[in-house]
Amino acid sequence: MTRVKKGTTSLKKRKNILKMAKGRRYGLSSKQRQANEGNVHAAMHAFRHRRKKKGVFRRLWQTRMGAALKELDLSYSRFIDILTKKNIGLNRKVLSEIAQENPESFERIVNQVK
Repeated sequence: MTRVKKGTTSLKKRKNILKMAKGRRYGLSSKQRQANEGNVHAAMHAFRHRRKKKGVFRRLWQTRMGAALKELDLSYSRFIDILTKKNIGLNRKVLSEIAQENPESFERIVNQVK
């Protein structure tokens, strides 16, 4: 049986591991074993934070809407309550974008809801 050297395979694997570890400090970006360990941990955090991101954005939309509603003398919770009772299907993301980019349209929506 012929001898198989895995030089090209090892180099490719090492190159890919180090490519994923770019931007880290110290050995985490330059040493294969440490970089691989860092990649594993980064992947675990990325998985968790992809799910956490949904809540973070929802809180951001609520804060933006709350600030816009405060100027119109209405609280966020009261506004959402009125929307659900009147069965209006605009979600928080759309409402916060309208409030931020087009305040006069948002004011018209609020006045209609009231």
